[in-house]
Amino acid sequence: MALTLFNPFEDLIFGEQFCFLTGELTTEKMTVFPEWLMQHFKFDTDRIEMMDKSKTYVYADLHLPCTPRVKKAFEELDVKIKEAYDKGYEGMSALDEQLLFLWTGRMVYGLLYYEMQYESNRMLKMGRDFNLSPMLRERFGNFHLMLQSIVEPVTFVGKKPWSIAVFPLKYSADIFSYRDDAVNLLFSFGVNGFGYIACLQDNGVIGEKQQEILGKMKGHILHPVQFEELYARFHYSDYILQYKPEYKIESEGNSVTIESLPMTSNAGRPLFGFWDQDLFAQLLANYWQVYGIQKEDIIKFQKPFLSFLENPYTQEFIDPESISLPF
Repeated sequence: MALTLFNPFEDLIFGEQFCFLTGELTTEKMTVFPEWLMQHFKFDTDRIEMMDKSKTYVYADLHLPCTPRVKKAFEELDVKIKEAYDKGYEGMSALDEQLLFLWTGRMVYGLLYYEMQYESNRMLKMGRDFNLSPMLRERFGNFHLMLQSIVEPVTFVGKKPWSIAVFPLKYSADIFSYRDDAVNLLFSFGVNGFGYIACLQDNGVIGEKQQEILGKMKGHILHPVQFEELYARFHYSDYILQYKPEYKIESEGNSVTIESLPMTSNAGRPLFGFWDQDLFAQLLANYWQVYGIQKEDIIKFQKPFLSFLENPYTQEFIDPESISLPF
């Protein structure tokens, strides 16, 4: 008999009495963001906005209903991540990517869960049914299945479904930076010592697209302004990706295997759409606003596009030590 696993996106089940991962009835819960992380960087009492900006939550109040088995699995994962975190870049870069995928996925899925709950309740108040497009149901359902690998016999074969880049990063002590895009399953994380960027369901193609700049970075400790630019490149690449990831999912006996299928373009439609420098400059300006850098500073008539990663004339990597902006 094939293994059947819970998929909340089939019937849009996000009730607080059901474990977010297995669908089992439960009264237990766990935080969306790891408690040690919130306490270490003291953001547990800060507020976070939902996507439409009309609702906010306190970070420490964000919880996911879960069974004791699921909670224990994520607590054990937290111990491994914390041990790696304490060793800085060397520790984090040595981690199995699947552990980083699961740790990041917990936070991204947790935020997605709250978005689903919020939108469902909003529709209910309006007397309307909550629904999602077939494309989103498939994307989120696949992501949820991949997360179940922390407690269920779900394994990945061949190419992994994600792009994850870990690199040395220089921040002032006790600064914690993260960005998320729950709908597109993107996440970036930066502290003093290391940063990483995760595209959680791109079948590795965005990481491949950025391979040249990732290669140039090696041996350097990034300045935060470079980190923001790098994430903007990943984010915009996701935006112009013209094909959706496909998977070969097989259930045999008591196990499930997930294989990422190659993402290939046809003659009339390339893998990535046109890279619009004007749109990219607007996105980059949003990330660089803390430095007072505006779109008009990034893209100027008859001037090279502003970059802190590559020299516009030689394409050489810019030494982070030569950047005078604060960190």
